[in-house]
Amino acid sequence: MAMSEEAAAAAEAPDTPPGPRRGRVRLKRTALMAVPAVVAGGVLMTLTAQGVLAANFAISGMPFTITADKLDGKGFEQFGSLDHMIPKSPNQGNTGGQVLVAVSAIKNAEITNLCQSVDLGGINLVIHAGDAGTPVSAQDLTTDSDLLSGDASFNNIEIGGDASTYTKAGVKGNPGVFGQQADTVTMTHVRQHNYASTAVQFKLPNLKLSFSSKGC
Repeated sequence: MAMSEEAAAAAEAPDTPPGPRRGRVRLKRTALMAVPAVVAGGVLMTLTAQGVLAANFAISGMPFTITADKLDGKGFEQFGSLDHMIPKSPNQGNTGGQVLVAVSAIKNAEITNLCQSVDLGGINLVIHAGDAGTPVSAQDLTTDSDLLSGDASFNNIEIGGDASTYTKAGVKGNPGVFGQQADTVTMTHVRQHNYASTAVQFKLPNLKLSFSSKGC
């Protein structure tokens, strides 16, 4: 049976892929910005678990604040390091794209009443978790801080060792770097000014995310 000219043209025309769903694309981008602690791929998870690195990625240069009522950790290490931004990062200021940090590594951590905030320029993204009876838990947690305060107690602490020889948290610093390690650490009234964090596992019970004029 003969086809009309219009039907033939329609049959011959290639399928045109639908245009991008702008709403979904924007939603995905917003979700990526809002996630507080996502391990960036299987390779990073494996390297962190093996103690090869703490936070070995280009930091944004936008610091974030962490506060908590209490932190209990088993397997603790701490040593100095340098975090690096991408070349010509808009956030490098007068740092030259490098930030001197203290890396704190904890094999297993429980955190009560966690608050995390980042200043996005006049508005703060704020995250609360672990404030309803079940603490936040983290495995192979590292934080890169340029400010840390609180009341701390340690069991079997060793101060002044070479960070490359440490084993208690499974993370090794660079050879010749001063460090300390302990079997356990307990901190109250915790406050950190951080540039990076990694964890193999991070559980955030009672998670709440919001935007606010005030940070943690």
